[in-house]
Amino acid sequence: MWHRVTSHLQWAAPPFLWLRSRWRKSLLLRITAFTFAASVVVLTVLGFSLLSKVSTGLMNTKEQSSVSEASAGHIEAQRVVEAADAAPTAPSPARLVDAVVANLASRSGSPAQFDVLLLAATPGQLLPERGTNLVSTSSIDPDLRLTLAQTRSQSWAYAPINYIDGTTVPGLIVGSPLRIPSLGEYDLFYLFPLTQEQQTLDLVRSSVLVTGALLLLLLTIIARIVTRVVVNPVRRAAHTATLLAEGHLSERMPVRGEDDLAQLATTFNDMAASLQLQIGQLEELSRVQQRFVSDVSHELRTPLTTIRMAADLMFENRERFDPTTARAAELLQTQLDRFEEMLNDLLEISRFDAGVAVLEIENFELEDLITRAIEIAEPMALRAGTPVELLVKSDSTSMSGDRRRIYRVVRNLLENAIEHGEGKSIEVSIAVDEHAAAITVRDQGVGLRPGEATLVFNRFWRADAARARTTGGTGLGLSIAFEDARLHGGWLEAWGQPGQGCCFRLTIPLVRDEMLSHSPLPLIPAGFEDDETVSATTTTGVHLDEVRLPPADAFRFGPKAGA
Repeated sequence: MWHRVTSHLQWAAPPFLWLRSRWRKSLLLRITAFTFAASVVVLTVLGFSLLSKVSTGLMNTKEQSSVSEASAGHIEAQRVVEAADAAPTAPSPARLVDAVVANLASRSGSPAQFDVLLLAATPGQLLPERGTNLVSTSSIDPDLRLTLAQTRSQSWAYAPINYIDGTTVPGLIVGSPLRIPSLGEYDLFYLFPLTQEQQTLDLVRSSVLVTGALLLLLLTIIARIVTRVVVNPVRRAAHTATLLAEGHLSERMPVRGEDDLAQLATTFNDMAASLQLQIGQLEELSRVQQRFVSDVSHELRTPLTTIRMAADLMFENRERFDPTTARAAELLQTQLDRFEEMLNDLLEISRFDAGVAVLEIENFELEDLITRAIEIAEPMALRAGTPVELLVKSDSTSMSGDRRRIYRVVRNLLENAIEHGEGKSIEVSIAVDEHAAAITVRDQGVGLRPGEATLVFNRFWRADAARARTTGGTGLGLSIAFEDARLHGGWLEAWGQPGQGCCFRLTIPLVRDEMLSHSPLPLIPAGFEDDETVSATTTTGVHLDEVRLPPADAFRFGPKAGA
């Protein structure tokens, strides 16, 4: 039984989901449905009110005429009884009752408007009883007879009228006491069929239903037409906005008339034109800036090479110089190294801006690459008094990618951790699964304030401008790392809390074109998992989507699954 119910629910789920999707996406459908529902309620209330008033009016009219006819008939029956009693020769009981009923029946007309029953007031008495048109005595409700016996005054009630042939029709029964001196107490009943009134009510009911259905259809059509007139410009605006978001900056809304919708379209077009102009200016400024950086970087390469050759010669022969000149040669060599590093970074950034950066894919051991990066950073870590620990959390660390770029990302993350680690330990973790390879660099330093996780990868951005730079970096390291991760189709994520340090995670897909959906390593360190549920004012990132990858207090750079 439960299996059948479940299968039926599963069968009904797709149409329900489709309808819910249509309901949420279509303003036209919602307004039309609301109009239809409101019209149904209003027409139903009006229909019931109309039917109630018509029914009440018909019944009141019928009741008044029936009671009046019954009263007149009762007077006529009393006159017949008194005439028979005053006659010289008294008729037999049966003939007297027949005369009364026949006289009353003649007042019914043709076709008969009512039937008559003359019954003994006390059931079971051996008195003659008569009726017209084969009407059955079972038509008389015992409660009506009891009321009549108690009050001995005219009473009436609505009840079905039964005939001897089995026919039953709705009716109004009016009873009144009649005393025949020679026989005793009788009850005179007028039975008024309500067939005509029922037919009238059926006609009114069907007319109300048909009229209501037509009005409902007409109102729904009118509501749909009017809503479409209003919704279509909104849809065109949404479509145009989508095209603008996709980069089609020349798209505009058609303007028709001079009404509010036309004003909306005009305002929208003015906004689009302003955006197009400003975006064009920004693009031109960006192109000029990129061209300037690229040109300056390339132009500086030639004189830097010449200066480098002279500086190398002076550095190699510094022992022949006096101490002051030798120290100057060493400082010159150091600053040239820093200047060359900055120039290389600028050239790399210009390649990313120009879209000419390419990957050189090769297979390698990630553990060996990370070990080499830690060894290169060891002198810097020793000067800062920062121990660096490598944790391998998978059996295999083989992967494919651009070895040089991944090494550069790790080196930049290590330098950043040493720079801001406050001399505390740094943990570097690596793990590889069947879909992705991940590297995390966790420090225990100053951490990130709320909102800074969205800024750490900006060019030349610094968390504290007053803080002295100890490693001599260019300010472009994390920006280049971000571009390298994106070039691989991977993620570069940041998490941090003030005074609790930072954690950066690089996730690279093992297959370049495969969309990432998870990372082999967690971004949030152990002990801070509960921070996923705290408010945005106490976290250092933004919530990207309902999938908790990354968590609420992390910020992901690079393409998302489903993007």
